[in-house]
Amino acid sequence: SFSKYAGFTGVRLGWTVVPKGLEFSDGSKVRDDFNRVMTTAFNGASNIVQNGGLACLSPEGTQEIDDLITYYLGNAAILRGLADDLGLSYCGGVDSPYIFLNLKGKSSWDTFSAILEEAQVVTIPGAGFGPGGEGFLRLSAFASRENCEEARKRIANLKHLFE
Repeated sequence: SFSKYAGFTGVRLGWTVVPKGLEFSDGSKVRDDFNRVMTTAFNGASNIVQNGGLACLSPEGTQEIDDLITYYLGNAAILRGLADDLGLSYCGGVDSPYIFLNLKGKSSWDTFSAILEEAQVVTIPGAGFGPGGEGFLRLSAFASRENCEEARKRIANLKHLFE
């Protein structure tokens, strides 16, 4: 999929590889069934989306994507620094643009609301990812460098929320 790799936010383009030899227990081919389901439920990607995908796979496109990945991982390093500022453990932000802060048992929704009200910074409550996400807050590095630096500064001023 190009969704995260190439920043195709709001645009869907991906691929699936179904091995020719893969069969169901009755001997029918999985690819035949997969093809039937896909052509029944999906009309395909538009020409402009397909051309965007091809551009991503060109030498210039892959260089641009590599540059963007480096940029967003730089933003993630800034947000990991926020976790250090607050004395919180975290997951992610090294090979992904998302950092999950461990809220040490605090409510992710309450923390999200307090940060939004007090710092005017949007975060993502971990509870939105299911029961296992409760107690975590997700930060996204998909923003400008300046916005990540400002978010770090504003949230770092809310240490009382994390004590």
